[in-house]
Amino acid sequence: MPKIHLRDAAPADVPTILALITELAIFERAPDAVVATEADLLRDGFGPEKRFGCRVVELDGRVVGFALWFFSYSTWLGRAGIYLEDLYVAESARGHGLGRRLIVDMAQVAVRHDAQRLDLSVLEWNPARGFYEKLGIEHRHDWRSYRIDGEALKRLASD
Repeated sequence: MPKIHLRDAAPADVPTILALITELAIFERAPDAVVATEADLLRDGFGPEKRFGCRVVELDGRVVGFALWFFSYSTWLGRAGIYLEDLYVAESARGHGLGRRLIVDMAQVAVRHDAQRLDLSVLEWNPARGFYEKLGIEHRHDWRSYRIDGEALKRLASD
């Protein structure tokens, strides 16, 4: 029986996490989109101004997946929430229930922090949508995601 262990990521995990982020980008059909570096992840996840949390899952002592998250805030609830930026399990490690373990773990993190909700986004074509829905995570039909980044963001900021 394989040994499964979930834990907070440590600075020594950063190279593996970045490799998994790159695998995720390839899966999401954006292989050249990752510009983050190990230095970025170390600064923002483990530095003095921590901007995200990260949990990793080990299979037989090897990190094979991660969940990267940060706090959000609901003005309506007047309480914090958690936004799950990425959840990924290496293809070679799938079939052991690690994705489910990670999402349950993230729910536990949210409850520990008294967060009132756990939000995430899933690409329209991603088969993981069915996985999330089976766990009771609902697709929000009434909300649309918007984003501005790169040069467009800089132009807007200069107005």
